[in-house]
Amino acid sequence: MTDLKEITIKVPIDIAEHYRNADELEKLQIETKIAFVLKNQMLSQASAIIKLRQTMTEIGKKAVDNGLTPEILASILSEDN
Repeated sequence: MTDLKEITIKVPIDIAEHYRNADELEKLQIETKIAFVLKNQMLSQASAIIKLRQTMTEIGKKAVDNGLTPEILASILSEDN
């Protein structure tokens, strides 16, 4: 990890104590693991958003290919349920 920025997070007391008592190598290992987990979570969310957008685009294309027009869609959406 090259460019680093310090953040503050809340953790259970026992974890905080363990971190405070750790040597520098163990602290670095903990920080690296936390960064890895957060990065994976961000990538997973970004991937899910991309997949959702692709699915929505495919559904829209299929609807148009099957004859759905903006007017028909507006009519469907304005119907009382």
